[in-house]
Amino acid sequence: MAENQNIEYKETWRDEYLKWISGFANAQGGKIFIGMDDNGEVSGVEDYKKLMDEIPNKAVNHLGLVVDVNLHKKGNKHYIEINVPVSTVPIPYHGAYHYRSGSTKQELKGSVLHKFLLQKIGLSWEQQVVPTATLDDIDEDVVKRFLQKAISNNRISEHAASSDTLTLLKNLELLNDKGEFLLAALLLFGKRPKKYAPAAYFKIGRFGRSHSDLLFQDIVEGNILDMADSVVEILNRKYLIRPISYEGLLRKEPLEYPEKALKEAILNSIIHKDYHSTTIFLRIYDSQLEIWNPGKLPDSLTVDLLKSKHNSIPRNRLIADVFFMAGYIEAWGRGIDIMLEGCREYGMPEPLIVEEQDGVSVSFLKDIYTEEYLKDFGLEDRNVKALLYMKQSGSITNNKYQELFGVSKRTATNDLQLLVEKDLITKIGTTGKGTSYTLRQRGNKGAK
Repeated sequence: MAENQNIEYKETWRDEYLKWISGFANAQGGKIFIGMDDNGEVSGVEDYKKLMDEIPNKAVNHLGLVVDVNLHKKGNKHYIEINVPVSTVPIPYHGAYHYRSGSTKQELKGSVLHKFLLQKIGLSWEQQVVPTATLDDIDEDVVKRFLQKAISNNRISEHAASSDTLTLLKNLELLNDKGEFLLAALLLFGKRPKKYAPAAYFKIGRFGRSHSDLLFQDIVEGNILDMADSVVEILNRKYLIRPISYEGLLRKEPLEYPEKALKEAILNSIIHKDYHSTTIFLRIYDSQLEIWNPGKLPDSLTVDLLKSKHNSIPRNRLIADVFFMAGYIEAWGRGIDIMLEGCREYGMPEPLIVEEQDGVSVSFLKDIYTEEYLKDFGLEDRNVKALLYMKQSGSITNNKYQELFGVSKRTATNDLQLLVEKDLITKIGTTGKGTSYTLRQRGNKGAK
């Protein structure tokens, strides 16, 4: 068996391998075999009697950890098996913390170490105490606006309005038993959240033809309870357009993206963000809008599960509870459904949701005729190129398809019929030279 998350092979013992024991204990536990090569073949260990005494003693003395050490024999060669349990507390080795990931050992540092230590003691980032914070750090106007919204949405009693701020925050679990402020309180209601959480801001950028072509940008700071509204207001005022159309005599000016879906994505990025990491990035291009927030999905969720029935699993429970009480979100895990519904109602393709770069991105597309989106249809490369040709030229004929891709008439006919069946193009005419194909006029409606 090859080395993996739970197995490590060493031909000889060195005291520095206590780091590996620390790494296993801090992760999922595992086994270290002494006297085996990298392929798992027994090479044997000579001083096994001495090591059977030394290894468990050194594990206790240097790590404070009890490990099981077993002696095995294959042929005339002895090897040692060290069974490392999962530790419920962080296990350092000489002041450093190690972690087993895949078949490697990593030393944890910086924000990653901070996050690991919190998890090991059963705390989330938002539950950290800020002993220097006082009531002067809380914005009373934000508290009042929250109360008004929570009461009007019937998610908090009207009697809460008569409570003082400290009592309210305590009832929201934003103070600990000693009356000290938690980080979540300062993020939600603080005057200067970035003082305590440097990554607590939202970055918006308008780009040209590429990721490197930044045209202009904005940074949205302040308490996160008002942040979603602030981001949408800036998008409305500066970044997005409202195409004018008429329904009879009624003038219509909808936002170029479905506002309901867009705001839900912005709220999700703020509520589920990993605040140990970097900021949220919202990138706007001519053809699409992308929101990326740091923080992987919970282990029990995948992108496919997000699009089906699932329970709400907030990364930041205290923050999510306050947003729920204010009426910004539901507590049923329907955020993705609301985004999908909003895009369908708007006649736009459903957003692309991808786990990438230790975070989650949501991309809203103005139309489905982009190379990235069309790949999800399971099309041949020439089919995608034909669609992009039609997008540029307006239409295509069977003869032109043959000429562009060097295929037979029969292949061209089959390919074009497939695109018709997939509801991507429309056939104009019946047979003969007058027949052509155009992109389906969707009224902006996209379907997969």
